[in-house]
Amino acid sequence: MGSRIRENPDKLFECFLEIVAPSDDNKDPWIIQKYPDAFNREEILRTVAQFAYPCHVESSTVQHFSFVLTNIDSKWTFGYCRHASSGPTCFCILSFLPWHETFYKLLDRIAELTRQGEDGDLARFIDSVYRSLVPFPGSILSVRYDDGHKVFEVPCPDHRKLPSFPENRNLNEYYSAVDENNMIIIFASLLNERRVIITSSKLGRLSACAQAAAALIYPMHWQHIFIPVLPLHLTDYLSAPMPFLIGVPTLVFEHAKRSELGDAVILYADTNTIESPFDDLQNLPLEVVSSLKRKLKNTELLRGDRIAKAFLQALVQIIGGYRDALIFRDGEQISFSREGFIQTRPNNMQPYLEKMLHLQIFQQFIEERLDLLNSGKGLNDVFEECLEAEKSGMKFKSQYKDWMTNMKKEGGALLRTVKSKTNPAVKHAYRHMKDKSKKAYKEVRSMFQEPVSKDPKYSSDPSVMVKTQPRSAPSSPTSLVRSTTINGSKLSRSSSNQRSVVSYIRPREGPTRRTVNGRIDIIKK
Repeated sequence: MGSRIRENPDKLFECFLEIVAPSDDNKDPWIIQKYPDAFNREEILRTVAQFAYPCHVESSTVQHFSFVLTNIDSKWTFGYCRHASSGPTCFCILSFLPWHETFYKLLDRIAELTRQGEDGDLARFIDSVYRSLVPFPGSILSVRYDDGHKVFEVPCPDHRKLPSFPENRNLNEYYSAVDENNMIIIFASLLNERRVIITSSKLGRLSACAQAAAALIYPMHWQHIFIPVLPLHLTDYLSAPMPFLIGVPTLVFEHAKRSELGDAVILYADTNTIESPFDDLQNLPLEVVSSLKRKLKNTELLRGDRIAKAFLQALVQIIGGYRDALIFRDGEQISFSREGFIQTRPNNMQPYLEKMLHLQIFQQFIEERLDLLNSGKGLNDVFEECLEAEKSGMKFKSQYKDWMTNMKKEGGALLRTVKSKTNPAVKHAYRHMKDKSKKAYKEVRSMFQEPVSKDPKYSSDPSVMVKTQPRSAPSSPTSLVRSTTINGSKLSRSSSNQRSVVSYIRPREGPTRRTVNGRIDIIKK
């Protein structure tokens, strides 16, 4: 499965939405406008509305947070949300790109244009962004709109590199809220594929901590349930019997039955306290823990990628010996020796490695590395760069070069058959884990009596292994969609045919928009 990030998306975002908060009259959030008009996946739209309002949202400041939907190919779609202080609506953008800082600033510009009260400017701006070419990671997104008279520019992070502190918003929030000891406990828990809950009263802190914790196990990728912000209607997932990493708003967590949580690791991000029934930190090799604590101790020296690199180097200590366990034979594909892997590390670390062999995140890591090697692509990520400092670096390069030369002499036949023959033992173990996970998901979904959607592009929930549609939110009122065309740009607005009169007032700093019997009026103050 590998990375959950889609490579080379052809659009900056899939859909922009403005969503109305639940009220006493309408208990479900509903969409008042969207772009583009062609995005008509009703089940997805209902799901997004519930994730945008996972519980009662009330704040005196602007809140940014993100959620995740899992597609049929196990890739993530990110939902970026902006809640204004005491505002009746929120803005949301769906995108395949993991650019939190970029989209949060984009949402801020949308909010600014909305306050100015000119729908034409807003429509033209969103249309210009949607039609912009996707910039290279690490470059600048520059959008000209209003006939080229106005320009919006924002940096785009390079998600292929380690997250940087304090520039990376998720890592900055995580490190600010949680001390290094508790960060290491969560790290150790994820390496053991535990059921991990993070809870906070602030949605921004919650989603940031969950996203950052998942990112710090790179080069491995979390292969199980991942829900950065859990809506109230999905609290049953907290009793799921398989590994998960779930961010739970405090108001939602209060509805959970502690007796049904089972053996879960719980991080209270607001108070920097943690509960764990396991000894994962004590079981982590002592030299790894000591090195991590030493590197994370001095905040002033942790700018740039040093926090992420500290965890990466910890994983180099633990699994970096995988190179020495690779088997190179002339005329055969490169394979992986489980026994050889155990022997690559000191005796005191070997019991820990024996457990890692059975983890899905590690099996996926090995399968991904073998696929890259056997397909002739080689290895060139930041994890491999860290390994170059070890003695095995030159030996591995020489072995791989000789193997590739031999394969080319034989016409590259093995390179073309990598998918059918890659390391049968590892593939069998990995598929066995996937089959067990899928079976468990089916049992949980049956227990929750979840309906199956007809849209095949998205999975049935925010989890990982089930390849159906994201679990939908409770039914919201049926929407009638119409478009407002402004200088060729369309901004769709939906109003319900089930409500006769619905009105609401925007924050005081801008105009209000009133909806009556499906008609939307802009009222300038």
